[in-house]
Amino acid sequence: MSGQRRLDAPSMPRSVSGLAAFSVCLLTLYLVRSPPAGAQGATIPHVAAPVQRAAAKDPLDRNTPRGTVLGFLIAGRKGQNDLAAQYLNTRLSGNEAATLARQLFTVLDRRLPPKLPGLSELPEGSRSNPLRPDEDRVGTIDGAGGDVDILLERVDRGAGPLWLFSRKTLEAVPELYKETNLTLADDVVPEFMKFRIAGIGLYHWLAAFVGMPLIFYIATLLSRLCGLILGGLRRRFYRKPDLPNPELLPKPVRLLFLALVIRWTISKVGLSLFARQIWSSTATVITIAATAWLLIRVAGWVEQLVQRLLIKRRITGLTAIVRLLLAVFDLVIFVAAALVTVYRFGLNPAAFLTGLGVGGIAIALAAQKTLENIIGGVSLILDRVVRLGDIIALGDIRGTVEAISLRSTQIRTFDRTVVSVPNGQMANMTLENLSSRDKFWFHPILALRYGTTAIQIRALVDRIRSLLEQCRDVVPGTVGVHFHQFARVSLEVEVFAYVLGRDLKQFRGIRERLLLRIAECFESTGVQMAVPLQELLPGNASTSNKTHESRGPRHDKSCID
Repeated sequence: MSGQRRLDAPSMPRSVSGLAAFSVCLLTLYLVRSPPAGAQGATIPHVAAPVQRAAAKDPLDRNTPRGTVLGFLIAGRKGQNDLAAQYLNTRLSGNEAATLARQLFTVLDRRLPPKLPGLSELPEGSRSNPLRPDEDRVGTIDGAGGDVDILLERVDRGAGPLWLFSRKTLEAVPELYKETNLTLADDVVPEFMKFRIAGIGLYHWLAAFVGMPLIFYIATLLSRLCGLILGGLRRRFYRKPDLPNPELLPKPVRLLFLALVIRWTISKVGLSLFARQIWSSTATVITIAATAWLLIRVAGWVEQLVQRLLIKRRITGLTAIVRLLLAVFDLVIFVAAALVTVYRFGLNPAAFLTGLGVGGIAIALAAQKTLENIIGGVSLILDRVVRLGDIIALGDIRGTVEAISLRSTQIRTFDRTVVSVPNGQMANMTLENLSSRDKFWFHPILALRYGTTAIQIRALVDRIRSLLEQCRDVVPGTVGVHFHQFARVSLEVEVFAYVLGRDLKQFRGIRERLLLRIAECFESTGVQMAVPLQELLPGNASTSNKTHESRGPRHDKSCID
């Protein structure tokens, strides 16, 4: 037998031409996995070679249930009935044994369910029935007197244990053979359609290249026709002429329809075991791929719905996590589909999972920084530290948050540049969110000229305190106006209050109004503001204009935007 080969899940077809290529891959796959050429007619598909053989290997490969069944089918397909009789546990010999082998092959070829990949490749068998460890079931055939199990039994012929068709099964073969009157497609199709390409009849290739794409195209036309009718009714009902036609049968549903048609055809058309195995496996792979595709499509629709709800509620940061969860879900669906496909074709999923785990570790080590940024982004979003539109201070960076992704956060600075900060770095830095303040600190330091009298200072302090206490935007009980200190070139009055505001923009307007009212207090009391120190020094006339903007109330850094 040929060595074991890996069976990968095919990609999802997205068009009729893709569907044709998809079917070619499936049919070619069985050719590659079939036993060596030399069989007359179609060869029996070889699913996988046994992973380990007994020390004394049987020349007819009867050490495992799979080897016995495939060897018998190959011999029967070639017409080597004497050789096929060697796979039977019978006391008959000569022509009688050969005739019984021919009858058994006919029954299996026409009536056995196509489940060859499920045969055990272990010397001890599948042990599906612990009470009968030396017996293995190949399948069940419907007989006139009830279901008949096709069984193998392990017998010792001196050279070691061998798996042979059981005597109980052989006793039911003549009656099953009489009931087998199914006409195969090979018996009725024209002779030129039986021409074999790579061991497969021409009519099978036509079914793959023409029949499957045609069925898919018919399903597409049916979907468009129903969508056109429903779209017209919907536009008339809602009175919106711009409403699009709905897609009644998405592409995954059309693939499921194609798989259903294939299975129905198998049940109605007489095909050999090899042909039924190919088309049954084709329908299975299409079903797995279509189901995975449909789940991914449904997840995409759910994501769009969730994102619309999040945007409506202005929780835009969670959209990145939703996209991450969707990507993880898609990956899980893809891996699950691959595992189901591998298991369906009789391969060991443990090797696939081991390779996947090793590959995952390698990817994790290579993308360590990326994973760090993703984890940091998830923590930032879940903790809701920042949101879109917030004004933040991150080290020397100050600006407005414009975008939050899983890898980085984009900040629009006050100089109108965009700074992209990795989320892993943001998670380890001290971040100040200026937009999340419940109230704003109004804290100017007023510089008065030396020569201002105590009466004037007291009058100014009282007027400013009264002004702030009567202001509706100032938090009650937080006002503080005091003569602070004798500074180097001025007398300083400290003003302290908390101001209510929805955001920084509103606070700027309130601060402007308060500063103008304080300037009116200066004018009404006759108090003058201090001249900056640079203007008092000789030769600093050139710097006078530069410092002109500093005249007036001096503000705390926290009040500067």
